[in-house]
Amino acid sequence: MSYLEFSEFQELTGKTEDFKELFEKYLIKAEAVLDHETQDFYQFNDIKTDEVTFRVNKFKKALCAQIIYFGDLNADTFENLNSQPQMFTIGSTTVSNVSRYNAGGSNESKSLVAEDVYLYLEGTGLLYRGVPSC
Repeated sequence: MSYLEFSEFQELTGKTEDFKELFEKYLIKAEAVLDHETQDFYQFNDIKTDEVTFRVNKFKKALCAQIIYFGDLNADTFENLNSQPQMFTIGSTTVSNVSRYNAGGSNESKSLVAEDVYLYLEGTGLLYRGVPSC
């Protein structure tokens, strides 16, 4: 069962039909990333019957953000996201992807999770890491 249909994705993001292939390519991995971040909340609770519509809408927006993130970077694994060379040369032209955090550009890696995911999920309770009460 998928958390999001392409029609919902279009409605939430304004993306057109040309994004459908990327949506289908990255949906499963984006769902896995959000399941991990939310401790599988919607694996144990049916998203379609969740009466807290605020939480459902925020989760779906976070899922959209994750799909777009993967699409923008054209990658969905940590290794692929971070396999770009720091510098390359073609003829007499050199392009350097210098880090904004480290002058040498090394030791910086892209996260598997889009930062926008946290923007949507904060305040929903889905990021809670405490021990549930009995």
